[in-house]
Amino acid sequence: MSDDPLERIAAALERMAPTPVASPDFEAADAFVWHVNPDRLEPVETVNRVDMKLLVGIDRARDTLLQNTLQFAKGLPANNALLWGARGMGKSSLVKAVHAEVRAQGGAVKIVELHREDLPSVGRLLNILRASDAWFILFCDDLSFSHDDEHYKSLKAVLDGGIEGRPANVIFYATSNRRHLMPRDMIENERSSAISPSEATEEKVSLSDRFGLWLGFHPCGQDEYLAMIRGYCDAVGLQIDNATLRAEAIEWQATRGARSGRVAWQFFTDLAGRHGIRL
Repeated sequence: MSDDPLERIAAALERMAPTPVASPDFEAADAFVWHVNPDRLEPVETVNRVDMKLLVGIDRARDTLLQNTLQFAKGLPANNALLWGARGMGKSSLVKAVHAEVRAQGGAVKIVELHREDLPSVGRLLNILRASDAWFILFCDDLSFSHDDEHYKSLKAVLDGGIEGRPANVIFYATSNRRHLMPRDMIENERSSAISPSEATEEKVSLSDRFGLWLGFHPCGQDEYLAMIRGYCDAVGLQIDNATLRAEAIEWQATRGARSGRVAWQFFTDLAGRHGIRL
């Protein structure tokens, strides 16, 4: 070992430096998940998704997001999108279904999932995607922030903020149960206690304003709930009369105390199992 203290310091710093991220093979898959420590993009061979035609009751959101993504795939102007609203109504399912549909129509777009807790690393991820010739949907599921959460500042790099801005080959889609990405009581508390109420919440609330598309998802009615289940049954050839299906499905949602696309799928999973049908 060298006796030169400067050389020892330089060697120690070199050991502490993070390992350079290997250039990912974007031809390995159509979908990837971003991980940190160490930074890496892991390919996903089979994406967990449902066919778009099985997503019932969200026609307007479906058509709008599909058109926006097709524009992006053609290199045309397109907006970042925030899918917000009721739980279990197909927000994340729609993003994955739209990705599959765009690829089926010839759009060479890949999807990269970014976990909310990894938002501080988004700048490093964008540098990797920016260097690629491919086009990417950067997808963050169940995005929200608490009162002491500073991760939202990292997200501005993906949207309109920063000198470099969002790479031309990246579009950002996020889902959230909250339209403004934070609890309503948090917004109200800051407005009531701050010296300058409007400025206290502007920075955080303005984050959701940076999404060009706001697509709302609302609780489904009973007819939509039943239509979802009937669609699933028809798709796999499960034979059941309407009266029996209706009675069992309504009983199922009553025991759950909720009615949504997720509950419809859970009932259908149980129904298919009882009828010996593999999904």
